[in-house]
Amino acid sequence: MNDERETVAQIAGLLRGARSVVALTGAGISTESGIPDFRGPDGVWTKNPEAEKTANLQHYLAEREVRIRSWRQRIDTDMWTKTPNAGHRALVDLERRDRLDTLVTQNVDSLHHKAGSSPARVIEIHGTVRDYECLTCHDRGPIEIVLDRVRAGDPDPACLACEGILKSATISFGQNLVPADLDRAQSAAERCDVFMAIGTSLTVHPVALLPEMALRSGAHLVIVNAQATPFDRAATAVTRGQIGSVLPAIVAEL
Repeated sequence: MNDERETVAQIAGLLRGARSVVALTGAGISTESGIPDFRGPDGVWTKNPEAEKTANLQHYLAEREVRIRSWRQRIDTDMWTKTPNAGHRALVDLERRDRLDTLVTQNVDSLHHKAGSSPARVIEIHGTVRDYECLTCHDRGPIEIVLDRVRAGDPDPACLACEGILKSATISFGQNLVPADLDRAQSAAERCDVFMAIGTSLTVHPVALLPEMALRSGAHLVIVNAQATPFDRAATAVTRGQIGSVLPAIVAEL
């Protein structure tokens, strides 16, 4: 416990002295809100490997059954009822204290927005479940519009503008990240003094390159994650504490 308190105080000191702080969040911050990760011991894909097909663009485009399953999952998921936890709220507090320049998230659940993070500071690098997108004409809008069509009996709704294939506006395997989002995240990493990796394994590329870019630019790396990551040895501070406890404790020290 003393070691954790010392680490919290060390991280708070780094944040106090920083000109620019970037936070990268992964599934670990949302599991504390009851949203399971994908590859962990209790992950969605661990329990049901077939479910991974819905996140693979090749399968999604080629197999109508995969699209039908994907839209049904969007209807049945309880993600819509989940709420931000203390970790999300602590990042909002960090922003309001002018200690957070950019928040990059690998999560698609929009909990940072629900918590009150400024949309201008948040980069949803893997997209969002809030919207749908046409893969042909790129028409985009609130996903509820499409979910209502599914509830009304259309299991694989096509784009109303061009008859193209619709999907949630998340980044699937085999789909490129939005170049502007990646460029913005990389620029933020290169200019920051402190890079905080929170609840992320730092193994999914190209996002896993962000802490490397920050380190090359001379930034301190802080890792808050339950499991070891490939960057632990390069980090200035590492804590395995629960995100919903550690982040508020850090903010309280500022």
